[in-house]
Amino acid sequence: MKLRSERIDRLTVHVYDSRISMGQAAGREATERIKRIIRDKGTANIIFAAAPSQNDLFASLLESDIDWSRVRAFQQDEYIGISQDEPAGFGNFLRRTIYDKVEFKEVHYLLSDEDSVQEKMLEYEELLMKYPPDLIFLGVGENGHLAFNDPPVADFEDPKRIKIVELEKACRQQQVNDACFTSLDEVPTHALTLTLSFIGSVPEAICVVPNIRKAEAIRQALRGPVSTECPATLLRTLRDAVLYLDADSASLAFSD
Repeated sequence: MKLRSERIDRLTVHVYDSRISMGQAAGREATERIKRIIRDKGTANIIFAAAPSQNDLFASLLESDIDWSRVRAFQQDEYIGISQDEPAGFGNFLRRTIYDKVEFKEVHYLLSDEDSVQEKMLEYEELLMKYPPDLIFLGVGENGHLAFNDPPVADFEDPKRIKIVELEKACRQQQVNDACFTSLDEVPTHALTLTLSFIGSVPEAICVVPNIRKAEAIRQALRGPVSTECPATLLRTLRDAVLYLDADSASLAFSD
């Protein structure tokens, strides 16, 4: 059940009573957007977020009537120095939760074990220029990050499309909190990520954020100043973005 909707700057925010209803609603909107893009352009280029926060959205999408054979799938971030066979690898997470469940036109992974990181960055940039993304799915980290743009490396005017970043401790701890790793020492220290400037250039964005652990980050994202101290404040500046929350993640941003 929807609890409220509000416009904050340019961002539309919807709050639902549970993460299941949140995911279903986000999935319905995403389905309509993807079908419209396919109808208008023939194919849709979509960037997926790899995080447990997206599971309810993915479940809804998998029940839809989207023609996935007309969808190119891209990835927004990936650990450096982790085998892609590891369950916690983002490419493997996406393969397990959505990529292997439907027949995509193409799936483009950010890294594989054989890749040179620098070469893959150039290759991925070329792909993103050849197939400009139409829609990006996003989550928000406990530290307010978008993709792996943690506050220390966040740059709204980043000249790059993709870059190597060092992950701050709060970001790495979230991976343990999400049960992706059993200890902080297991979490890689570096990653590839799409930059905030590139994320901001994607025409449409759907951000899905459940969980009480995200409540403070969402409060800052919606009520604080637009600043790289909370990278998710970028959402309030995007031309066509919608944020889906459950009651827990919205609890500090909405007092009534």
